[in-house]
Amino acid sequence: MIERTTVESTEATPLNPDEERAWRAFARASVVVPRVLEAEMHAAHGTAMTEYFVLVNLSEAADRQLRMSELAARGAMSLSAISRVVDALARRGLVERVRCPSDGRGLLAVLTDAGLARLEEVYPTHLAGVRRHVVRHLQGLDLGAFADAVDRFATEAELGG
Repeated sequence: MIERTTVESTEATPLNPDEERAWRAFARASVVVPRVLEAEMHAAHGTAMTEYFVLVNLSEAADRQLRMSELAARGAMSLSAISRVVDALARRGLVERVRCPSDGRGLLAVLTDAGLARLEEVYPTHLAGVRRHVVRHLQGLDLGAFADAVDRFATEAELGG
């Protein structure tokens, strides 16, 4: 018979009521809130959250451009998924795909002036939704500690920890 380690035993112990409540609340919010934000942005602007994500990340990058692989990694998306989003934005003139000048193999997504204008149009709707559906409910909490905790468990989960 194989003995369980202390960590395995702790991990197999049922959650206490507060832990269970926190987990279920987080899991529900992580599904419901993005769906609501997406619906609001789509209704107001015909823009999907993944498209908004690409526009924001490119607007914040040096020269408004990122390697496709970096853009995919930032969104925890596959390269094929981010390629579909970038292609859709490119068809609308919001993003361009160009070869990476430093190695010629990689592709860059580059935010166009039209893409920046689109982001400026959509941003207030997204901001209002985030404030209404998330931020107002966090009043009184230590937001730095909250952000650090969420970032830690997201990072560890990505790394398989």
